[in-house]
Amino acid sequence: MKLSQFTFDLPLNLIAQHPAKKRDESRLMVIERKTGNIENRNFKDIMDYFTDKDVFVVNNTKVFPARMYGRKEKTGAKIEVFLLRELNKPNRLWDVIVDPARKIRVGNKLYFGDNDELVAEVIDNTTSRGRTIRFLFEGSDDEFRNILETLGETPLPKYIKRKPDEEDKERYQTVYAKFEGAVAAPTAGLHFSRELIKRLEIQGIRFAEVTLHTGLGTFRPIEVEDLSKHKMDAEYYRIDEFACKIVNKAKEENHRICSVGTTTMRALESSVTAQKLLKPSEGWTNTFIHPPYDFNIADSLVTNFHLPKTSLLIMVCAFAGYELTMEAYKKAIKDKYRFFSYGDAMLVL
Repeated sequence: MKLSQFTFDLPLNLIAQHPAKKRDESRLMVIERKTGNIENRNFKDIMDYFTDKDVFVVNNTKVFPARMYGRKEKTGAKIEVFLLRELNKPNRLWDVIVDPARKIRVGNKLYFGDNDELVAEVIDNTTSRGRTIRFLFEGSDDEFRNILETLGETPLPKYIKRKPDEEDKERYQTVYAKFEGAVAAPTAGLHFSRELIKRLEIQGIRFAEVTLHTGLGTFRPIEVEDLSKHKMDAEYYRIDEFACKIVNKAKEENHRICSVGTTTMRALESSVTAQKLLKPSEGWTNTFIHPPYDFNIADSLVTNFHLPKTSLLIMVCAFAGYELTMEAYKKAIKDKYRFFSYGDAMLVL
């Protein structure tokens, strides 16, 4: 398929700027692949579609405050530094994106905080906007982390046209977030409240956790028309023995397995045995799922409404079917669903 097939016109007022008042009270569009049926529900109603011994697989990655603002030495020019990942802990080397990039060269120093609490030196260029920087900090790892927490802000996507506030620290994070490393939230999971998870567990539904640290590559524009030529940025993932036991038992007993989010689906599809079971593994995945694709593990998917021409929308089309997905998106726009990270959800059965 071609990239140009995955476009649609979205009114800007449908891009959610704030989360719903309560996590589990966003809207839920339910689409059934077999019948082509599409219905509007409330997210809490997700309970109606799952029964005893079904499994929800969630991504327990934790978002860190990745966006920082520094000043360039001598000129004092304001520079946005977006932390992507730590390359070397002892040397405090980080892979970052800088903006405006044209002003930042190897050897430049950047100062962060009102009293220059943190200083970094640019030591390499990686891409047009990418740099490797070294933080010049003498304290302990805990002290360094505390400073990053203090100076960094919640990395809300750019299409949310406001500054992050205190509420975002909690709401741009799933209630089951555990392992820090993501620069973007696994947004399908944002709809699950602790109360809803408890009620699902009482209903007999089991939860399995995997980890995939979402990087900016997930959202990087696809620049080739022929999807088979697109290369995804690699993202770190980990699937342990315990999660595999839960998932494989459900699969062998023909219970429903629901992937909560496209990041979870990428992790699952990156670790499959020849018998189409989930296997424990850890590493980096650059799996790019596009139609046509045979999914191995999950048979249902919770996901948000995504940007046009993104790998996320393309994966949903691979899972739900191109025509049905695009029809659902048309209906979502007509029915004024809220889109993107803080928006409403879709359940594909």
